[in-house]
Amino acid sequence: MADNNSPETPRKRRSTSQKPTRNSSGRPEWLTTERMIIGALVVLTVVVIAVIAFNANQQNSPDVVSTEGVVAYANLSQAHVDSPVNYEVIPPVGGPHFANWQTCGVYNQPITDEYAVHSLEHGAVWITYQPDLPREDVIFLESIVAQSTHRMVSPYPGIDSPIIVSAWGYQLKLQSADDPALMDFIDEFEQGPTTPERGATCARGVTTTAG
Repeated sequence: MADNNSPETPRKRRSTSQKPTRNSSGRPEWLTTERMIIGALVVLTVVVIAVIAFNANQQNSPDVVSTEGVVAYANLSQAHVDSPVNYEVIPPVGGPHFANWQTCGVYNQPITDEYAVHSLEHGAVWITYQPDLPREDVIFLESIVAQSTHRMVSPYPGIDSPIIVSAWGYQLKLQSADDPALMDFIDEFEQGPTTPERGATCARGVTTTAG
């Protein structure tokens, strides 16, 4: 008579794990042609994104300039400050600046560097000229500025060229207002790909002058 209190002999459990099988091509069954195509597309997408990013970095590099005579300046701070800045480049092409920006347009008096630099950060082109520049040249420069929302013009005492045109990180010195390089510079850098805050407004800023 069997002892009902005797422990039952443990039953052996069947293993539910199976070794992966392979199909006739020698590939694991989970590696289907469909999954291989999807994997290839993923890899291709990653490569395309990497190429686009590389080209964008090249385009944004201060060394890539098509307008002859342009001087590039890199590693410019975008910090906001409350006090005047001692800029190394005159007129400045970037660096620390005031929290507000200069409204783009025509100014007959010098404007404050720190406001103007903020406008450059928004993609503006700033045309500065020696105060004794012939009046007809000044009128011509003002007419160019009036054609766009992201251009400024103002006299700048003490500059070492009759006309100096600046954008964020770039500057070009000109001897005359009718130099074709002026419009080449504007076409290349006004709201250009190297603008730190491309698309930002150049309106509704300060309109006061430094004089």
